[in-house]
Amino acid sequence: MKRNPVKAALYSASVLAIALSPALADSPTFKNTTEIPGNVLTPDRTETRIGTLEFIDGVPTEETSQALWDHLDFSRAVEAMIMTTPAASLAGFRRGIRELGPDNETMMYWHGRLDSKGLLLTGNTTVVYGFMWIDLKDGPMIMETPPNVLGIIDNAWFHYVTDFGNAGPDRGKGGKYMLVPPGYEGALPEGYIVRHSDTYGHWLAIRGFMENFEADPVVDNMKSHFRLYPMGEEPQEVNWVDVALTELNTLHAQDATFFEEVNEIVQEEPNSAQNAEILGLLRSIGIEKGKPFAPDERMQKILADAAAVGTAAQRSIIWANRDDNRIIWPDSKSWEKGFAGGSHEFLNDGISLINSRARFHFYATGITPAMVRPPVGAGSQYVIGLRDAEGNPLDGARTYRVHVPANVPARRFWDITVYDNMTRSMLQVDDPYPAVTSIDKAVIQNDDGSWDVYFGPERPDGADNWIQTIPGKGWNMLWRIYGPEQAWYDGEWRPSEIEVIE
Repeated sequence: MKRNPVKAALYSASVLAIALSPALADSPTFKNTTEIPGNVLTPDRTETRIGTLEFIDGVPTEETSQALWDHLDFSRAVEAMIMTTPAASLAGFRRGIRELGPDNETMMYWHGRLDSKGLLLTGNTTVVYGFMWIDLKDGPMIMETPPNVLGIIDNAWFHYVTDFGNAGPDRGKGGKYMLVPPGYEGALPEGYIVRHSDTYGHWLAIRGFMENFEADPVVDNMKSHFRLYPMGEEPQEVNWVDVALTELNTLHAQDATFFEEVNEIVQEEPNSAQNAEILGLLRSIGIEKGKPFAPDERMQKILADAAAVGTAAQRSIIWANRDDNRIIWPDSKSWEKGFAGGSHEFLNDGISLINSRARFHFYATGITPAMVRPPVGAGSQYVIGLRDAEGNPLDGARTYRVHVPANVPARRFWDITVYDNMTRSMLQVDDPYPAVTSIDKAVIQNDDGSWDVYFGPERPDGADNWIQTIPGKGWNMLWRIYGPEQAWYDGEWRPSEIEVIE
C-alpha cells in the first residue's frame, strides 16, 4: 500500500514535537494514556517572528504572555486602523466643517472651482462643491434639494444613506427628503422621500455643474433651493460659508490621534450602527462606547507604532495592490479603477472586500451606488493614474504625456486632476487648479478632435495643455468622466498610457 507523503511528513513532525516536549517525554503512562497527535501540541520552546515563545506544559511564561499581549494589541490596532479609516475620515471632515459653524446650519462651499489651498481628498476642480454635517439627535430633519445637482448623504460610519439630484430618487428635479434617526418611532408626514439611518451624524456632499466656469448660476440654484430644518418647523436657509482659496484641513490623522477620531464616532453613535466584530476589535484596544479612551504609556507606544504600520499598509494597498478587481484594462500599467469591487458596500458573494474598502477610503471620499455603475449618461466614473507606461511611480521631476482620443464617451465632460501622493489632495503648485478639463475653453484640442495633456515641472515646448508638478514630490492623477456613455462601459474607448517624455 502506497503511503501518502504529506501524511508521513506530518506524522514525523508530530513524533518530533512529542520528542522535543520535555513535559510529554517525562510524563508517566496510565491505563487510559493515548498517543497525542503532534499537531495539537504546543512545544515548550518555539522561535517566531516576535521572538522566542516559552511554555511549561502549554502554559506560557510571564515573559511570553507579555510578548503575546504586546503583539495582539499591536496587530489588532493595525487592523482596527485599516477597518475604521472610513469613520476617522468623516471625523476629520466634520472637524473642518465645524470650524466654520454649527451642525445643520453650515454649508462649506467653494464659490467657483475647488482649489488646492484646502486639504481635501481627491476633489474635482470642475464642479461647485458644498459639504455639511447633519445631526439627527433631536429628531427627523427635512431636506429640500435643488434641481440638476449630484448629492450624497452617508452616515457617520461612511455607509450609504441616499443620493439626491440627478442620480437620486428626485431624478434631478429637486425633492423633499425626510431624514429619520435611529430608533425613531413617531409618526411621519406623507409627501416626502423618506430615508431611515442607523446613525445620528451624517456627511452631505452636493455638486453643481458650471458652464464656462461660471459659478454664479450654480450657486444661486443651490442657495435658492437647498433647505434643512427640523420636522414640523418652517423651511430654513443654511449658512453658506465660502472657503475658496482658503487654507483648511478635512483629512483624518495618520498618527496615534487617529484612534481619538474613531473614538469620537464610537461615543456618539449607537452600537447597532456598526458590525459587532469591528466594535469588538476596537474594544480590545480600549475604544468602547460609554467608557473613556485612556491608553496607558505602554498602550500609547503600541498605538503610535500601529498607526505608522496601518498607514503604511494602506499606502501599500493603493500603490502595490494585489487584487484583480482593481484592473480596468488588463494590459495597462498606468491605470486602475478608482472604485474597485463592484459594490458600494464592498461586498462580493457575501464576502467583505477589505482591501478595496481600505484603498478607497484612504484615497477618496463619498460612497454611493452611482459610483459603481450609474445609469448610462448619469453619475460619474473614476480611473486612477498611479504609474507610467513602464509601471514606475510618477516622479515630479520628470515629464509625461497622456493622449486623450477624440469622441470621449462623456455626456457632460471629462477631467484630469493631479494629486499629491502624501495628502491625496490636489497638488499645490502655482496654479490653484492643477487640472485639465474639456469644459475649459483654454484647453486646446488637436485637429483630429483628440487632446494631449502634459505633466512636468516645466511646460514642454509646444505643449498647450500642461499641469505643473514638483521635483522631489510624487503625484498621481484621477481621470473622471461625468455622464459616462455606453462606449465607456463597453471598453471601446480609453486614454493612452502615461508616457514619459524624454
